[in-house]
Amino acid sequence: MAFYLVSARPRSDKMEELTRKLTEEAFLALRPFGRALTKGLLGARTGKDGTVLWEEEDYCSPPLAQERSAVLDRYFESLDVEMVKEGEGWKRIAHLPRFFSGLS
Repeated sequence: MAFYLVSARPRSDKMEELTRKLTEEAFLALRPFGRALTKGLLGARTGKDGTVLWEEEDYCSPPLAQERSAVLDRYFESLDVEMVKEGEGWKRIAHLPRFFSGLS
C-alpha cells in the first residue's frame, strides 16, 4: 500500500464541472480507485501558490496512472506526487483552506 501527497494546478475552466461530479459522487464507481480518489479530492486543500493538494492511496506504477487517465488529467495540470506515510500528507496540509469548501 502506497500513499502520496498530490499537488496539481486546477484547470479553472473545469472546476465547476469537477465540483458537480463530486457532488453527484460520479467517481465512486470507478474501479479500483474511485473511493480513494473521491475521498482525496473532497479533502483537498488550496496551497499558497494556488495549487490543489491532497493525500491519496494508490497502487499504480507510475503513481496515479489510472486516476490520471480516467479523471485527473481532465481537471488538473502539472500533477506531482510525493510518497508519504499514511496520514502524513493530510497532516502537512491540514492548516490550509479547503479547496472544495462547500463539499464534505
